[in-house]
Amino acid sequence: MDHSFQPPKIAVVGSANADLIMTCPTLPGRGQTLAATEARWEAGGKGANQAVAAARLGASVAFIGCIGADALGERVRAGLAAEGIAIAGVRVAPEQPTGVAVVVVDAAGENLIVLAAGANAALGAPDVERAAAQLRHADIVLCQLETPPGVVDALLDVRTAEGPRLWLNPAPAQPLPESWLARLDLLVPNQSELETLTGIDAGTRGGAIRAAADLRRRGVGCLVVTLGAEGALIADADGVRFRPALRVDALDTTGAGDCFIGALACAQASGRSFDAAVDFAQCAAALQVTRSGAQAALPTAAEVAAFAAARRGGC
Repeated sequence: MDHSFQPPKIAVVGSANADLIMTCPTLPGRGQTLAATEARWEAGGKGANQAVAAARLGASVAFIGCIGADALGERVRAGLAAEGIAIAGVRVAPEQPTGVAVVVVDAAGENLIVLAAGANAALGAPDVERAAAQLRHADIVLCQLETPPGVVDALLDVRTAEGPRLWLNPAPAQPLPESWLARLDLLVPNQSELETLTGIDAGTRGGAIRAAADLRRRGVGCLVVTLGAEGALIADADGVRFRPALRVDALDTTGAGDCFIGALACAQASGRSFDAAVDFAQCAAALQVTRSGAQAALPTAAEVAAFAAARRGGC
């Protein structure tokens, strides 16, 4: 056994929710009432999902977030701890309930989500400042936009030149302050989020390339655009390139982007080249969407290795 091995260190600052998952034959339309074939509670939130994804793949993970003083919050905290995630940075905000998301999934695996932020809205700069020492010891810090934008401001402020890489998943989609763009080490939007950031139709490969070029001109050093079943687009100092996705029969796409980001961070911090890390992340996400749920479907490193070997000889 190699006792010198040190797992990659990932810190996640973001949202933690209780998700109500409802499975329906189709997604509801305006004014339509549908009967769900299944309903269940799961732990969720983009931040917590990304933390669990990285932890199951072998990273040492710390989570910084807020939950309510309620049974759902206790369930979220216990779930994170059960994954081996450090939860000293999880604060109880007694004035707010734990965040809740209602996720409707159709027979094709597509979903729609309605989110009530709850205690996630209480996360702020003081929480980041209290966790500053922990954050600086991470290899990569992940953040999203399900918490107030002041959280990202604070992360940019506490980071030093020798500190960790700061990655932003700009979801839910919203415009970003121009001052952030050159200070982020990686931006990871999907096509819809890319359109919101640039005002450019990113629904095609050509459009995604133009939108990515716009962000590069505005100061973004590196971005990865997730394209779902079409793969991923990388735009950085080495140029623009596409990495293909594995073809699978998707059962549920909920949390696929979070799986991708957690896996990408784990692979990059472990020393893989960036393109190889993107391939690994796509492999993990492809496996995840063949299962039902978000956190419940997140794979382990052994599962990803077996899946990759069976499909294309490794990733």
